[in-house]
Amino acid sequence: MSEQFTAGEEKSLAPFFTNLTEPVFGLKLPQEIAGALFSRYSRSTKSLRRTFLDEFLGNPELALKELLGGMAPAGNHSAALEKARAFYDRVLVGYGDDSVAQLGGAHLACEGISNVAVKLLEDARIGIAPLEKSTRYVRFDQKDENGGYLFYREPRIMGSRHRAAYLETMDMLFESYSRQLDPMIEFVKRSLPIEAIEVRHPESGAPLAYREAEKDEKLKKWAEGAYRSTVRAQACDLLRGYLPAATLTNAGFFGVGQAFEYLLTKLYSHELTEARSLAGAIHQELNQLIPSFVKRAKASDYLAETFRATRTLAQKLVRIKAAESRKQVTLIDYDRGAEDRVIAAVLYPHLRHPLEQLKKFVSKLSQKERQKVLDEYLKRRRHRRDKPGRATENAYYTFDIIGNLGLYRDLQRHRILTQERQDFTTAHGYDIPEEIIQVGFKGDFDRCMDKAANLYEQIYQDFPLEAQYVVPFAFKTRWYMKMNLREAVFIGELRTTPQGHPDYRHIAQLMWKEIQRVHPLLAKYTKFIDWKTYRLGRLQSEMRSEYKKSSLEGG
Repeated sequence: MSEQFTAGEEKSLAPFFTNLTEPVFGLKLPQEIAGALFSRYSRSTKSLRRTFLDEFLGNPELALKELLGGMAPAGNHSAALEKARAFYDRVLVGYGDDSVAQLGGAHLACEGISNVAVKLLEDARIGIAPLEKSTRYVRFDQKDENGGYLFYREPRIMGSRHRAAYLETMDMLFESYSRQLDPMIEFVKRSLPIEAIEVRHPESGAPLAYREAEKDEKLKKWAEGAYRSTVRAQACDLLRGYLPAATLTNAGFFGVGQAFEYLLTKLYSHELTEARSLAGAIHQELNQLIPSFVKRAKASDYLAETFRATRTLAQKLVRIKAAESRKQVTLIDYDRGAEDRVIAAVLYPHLRHPLEQLKKFVSKLSQKERQKVLDEYLKRRRHRRDKPGRATENAYYTFDIIGNLGLYRDLQRHRILTQERQDFTTAHGYDIPEEIIQVGFKGDFDRCMDKAANLYEQIYQDFPLEAQYVVPFAFKTRWYMKMNLREAVFIGELRTTPQGHPDYRHIAQLMWKEIQRVHPLLAKYTKFIDWKTYRLGRLQSEMRSEYKKSSLEGG
């Protein structure tokens, strides 16, 4: 039964809550006040709205009434917020700041940061959600107000003997990308003209050739819009290998206070100048949004000293030559008892038995019985958004991967797993798309990659970490990913969709070939991995987008 409030109480509460009568409601309060209120609420027999009325609304320290529009003179809101935050800081002492810091967050934009720095930001785990400027949908041939290409001028490199070579090489890479973009768009059009395409009708899903679509004005408009977007995206995909890690990008983030605080600590402790500079800039902005949540953020001697010590030790200790990679994806470790563990976990929540007893029981089941359990658990998935249950988190796989920096940027965004990369380098060679060879750009591509590799080696002698900024996306990097079966299903089914970039589609397919090899029974339930290869794979996705845009516009 909902709590009853007097007419006066309702008038006081209304500005701060989405409703006053239902058991589920939203809060319209400053982040710190909401966090403090939840903290007090967790140790009270009162309802949240009653706690707010009795202990918060009338509290002169909080000045909440001053936050109401029309009730305070212009300019007083910041003073009221300061009072609220000071109160919050005192609440933290009594209620535990770590848990409270998960209850408030902020939206943050970071513009004009390098692809080295943005990877540090996106490496944060759950608690921070990033969205980055796309190399597929945005052309990177723009220049700044001074006529310079948009890449990071790394301070240590710019203050060294490498300055001129760095600027020359960056300009060369961007000039090649810019010069070849329009010819590549024309090449893609010639390779697969619109007259030859076939899509699916955005409403019925039926196969639809362009020659049929053009008979209907709406369908023709959708198809042509989708084709233009897809061709442009494919051209950008094919040429992104030119872009260096110094390329400037924009990214938006939403994060909770606790996650931002740890991110700042890591950035302040990092060896790279850009990371430390970015920490200061982010901290300054978050101090205007959620200051109480990030006030403890500072450089950590533990993180900085551990990084330097282990790096020095690794380079002194490991004197063997790095083995040449023959495979892009290597399964180096997996759960040999995975089937028993997963099947036992399927049964566990429905019984009263200890897990260890169930594992022993499952080990004695026949193959038919084992398959029956998995069938009932997994066979009803209708599409990839029907996620397998948590029982599949009991099997794990560790993959060592070597692939170009462009595809690493895409796969690195997965965070329900453990992954760590080595420094970006030119040591492993580079990938060149077949289309670049076909269109006649191979000579220029090789020349650019060779020059970048030579500069990398020169800068590496003086600044090993800063040398990463020179590395173009075409060069291969090495990283490992350790994940459970549930996450492997998610990655496999998401990253093999037709609209995906061919490079990461291939990596996801290779990962799943390995899982099929070691766990055929578990792997058979992954229904939505797409093993095909596509030309203009994004076309159908773009067709749906054009259809949705047209519907929203009333066209």
